[in-house]
Amino acid sequence: MGTPDFAAYHLDEIIKNGFNVVGVFSQPDKPRGRGKKIVPTPVKMVGERYKIPVFQPKSVNKKFGFEILQSLKCDLIITVAYGKILKKRVIELPPFGCFNVHASILPKYRGAAPIQRVLLNGEKETGITIFKIDEGMDSGPVVLEKNIEILPEDNFGSLSEKLLETGKKLTIDFLEKIVVDDITYKEQDHTKASYAKKICEEDLFIHNYFSWSEVYNKIRAFDPDPGAKTFFEGKKIKLYGALPGTDIISGKKGEIVNITKKFMEVQCYDGTVKVEKVQFPGKNIITPWQAKSGRLLKTGDVLGG
Repeated sequence: MGTPDFAAYHLDEIIKNGFNVVGVFSQPDKPRGRGKKIVPTPVKMVGERYKIPVFQPKSVNKKFGFEILQSLKCDLIITVAYGKILKKRVIELPPFGCFNVHASILPKYRGAAPIQRVLLNGEKETGITIFKIDEGMDSGPVVLEKNIEILPEDNFGSLSEKLLETGKKLTIDFLEKIVVDDITYKEQDHTKASYAKKICEEDLFIHNYFSWSEVYNKIRAFDPDPGAKTFFEGKKIKLYGALPGTDIISGKKGEIVNITKKFMEVQCYDGTVKVEKVQFPGKNIITPWQAKSGRLLKTGDVLGG
């Protein structure tokens, strides 16, 4: 059970390693892009490529969705970014249980957006946890976990790729262990739990250029998708490619104090942050130098608001 690309690659890995997937569940297809064309989910596309039955019920917990699941007589359910909560009747259905591949080291960052939230909070480490699903929010006992270092140059794209590779390997390791009954369970310390709530539109915006590290972390948390946003002359622009800047330079908060061929330097209260790419509404992503050459930006301009 899964929906986005991250889940699709896990499904592909499971199939390639010879495990018998009897059914694939994914969220309903949704309109995407400017044309609002209905596009199949990445997990659905993988399932169909391998000619595995794909189901997209509004709910797997009741009526038609649950009846389909029952009819498959599966031994085990694995969820990866499915986006729907499993209720008790589903959790208790497969004899081997239901397990989730989660992109953080639990109990920290339970919930929908662990990759973005660890970057927003400037964490130095994250990882993959495989746990047995219970009726709580990512609260079940852990069976396998693997830590990953978050490097200063990591962004949402690069960290997702690292977690994906780790997740695929850990999932196959888990499946090989469970078929020979070589699984141990470790209860989570619920007193240390934190939650990574779903990203909303407001989370993307940089209004206050007070802390350079907060600006730096926000840009990298949404790079390359969907892009951190800020206001400039009443327009919403996107910023990509954040790097730590220098010590305090004389200037207002949000002021562009330097533009080079590699980056622009934006003043914050406690230092600066370097930004490598910018995107204006309806335009392609360009460098600040290109924006300067096109008279879209100049030194002294102020971002934010």
